[in-house]
Amino acid sequence: MKRIVVVLSVMLALGSLCLAQSHDPNAHNVASIDSAIEVARADMSAERRATISAWMEFSDRHGAAFWPVYRKYEYERSALDDLRVVVIKEYAEKYMTMTDADAKAISERMFEYDSREIELKRKYFKEFDKVLPTITVAKFFQLEHRIDLLMGLKVESCLPSIPQPQNPEP
Repeated sequence: MKRIVVVLSVMLALGSLCLAQSHDPNAHNVASIDSAIEVARADMSAERRATISAWMEFSDRHGAAFWPVYRKYEYERSALDDLRVVVIKEYAEKYMTMTDADAKAISERMFEYDSREIELKRKYFKEFDKVLPTITVAKFFQLEHRIDLLMGLKVESCLPSIPQPQNPEP
């Protein structure tokens, strides 16, 4: 039951971001978007840690080995997530006036982000594997993937779709 509650709270972690964007989709109040993003990211980090603690059920020895490596991973991932936030903010600002060039640039930057995220996970799989049994590391990354899917779904549900162009080319 505790696990279900934790997962549900993870799904709600980005609510403040959605609310900040849904009040006035035409407003470009960067300060309020920035603060909503920061609050959401802090909530996500706390919820991610709580979820990991609940699902992984580390022994004292494994927890002592896991958390220092996780803190390094989390720091590097946060720096990488900064890049994603910039792209999401740009998308939120331009979605109504999106040009082909904008769409291409934003897409390329998201592909780059995705590639760097995968490389970071590969790097830290090796780091965790040095201090924990491989099956424990695999379980962590399976959980990490599930959390990422939930968080990604929440972020994507907050973003509007790009409107169809008025005169689409054949």
